Amino acid sequence: MSKNVPSDTDSAPERSSSRSREGTRAIFPGSFDPLTSGHLDIITRGLKIFDHLTVGVLHNPEKRTLFSVDERVKMIQETLQGDAERITVKSFSGLLVSFVEELGTHVILRGLRATSDFDYEAQMALMNRQLSPHIETFFLMTSERYSYVSSSLVKQIAPYGGDVSHLVPPQVRKALAAKFSRT
Repeated sequence: MSKNVPSDTDSAPERSSSRSREGTRAIFPGSFDPLTSGHLDIITRGLKIFDHLTVGVLHNPEKRTLFSVDERVKMIQETLQGDAERITVKSFSGLLVSFVEELGTHVILRGLRATSDFDYEAQMALMNRQLSPHIETFFLMTSERYSYVSSSLVKQIAPYGGDVSHLVPPQVRKALAAKFSRT
């Protein structure tokens, strides 16, 4: 190993057990209609950074969704059941900052696929900070293999029987198949 590249054992900062756990919690909000492999990528990688994630499923009565908020929450819970002690799935409506404050944390985790995502997300992060100055937004670039995946794309392919198995987890694929079954 190169002398300039620290190994995992080289003077890495130790986590103090007396440290407040609040700083290690984050909210990953979205509509998740449906949950995609790109979302899972952000969740999995987010768990390497934060001790606990709350997946906040947005309920917006003015937005027409394919799955109800209860269906989305259930699909996400089923998909993430192996990490149930480190992940909470909750629905919310209204302002995201109110939800973040209600949960007693101050970090919003957002995934970015491209620079176009950044433009929108930066505006949202700045507005959220304006509304609640102690809340910070943490951006995480999605893995390259998921950079084109979106819930909208999945919803365009699934009704026509297209293969979405590489775009969504198995639980979501089954729910999509049931939703669009022609029988």
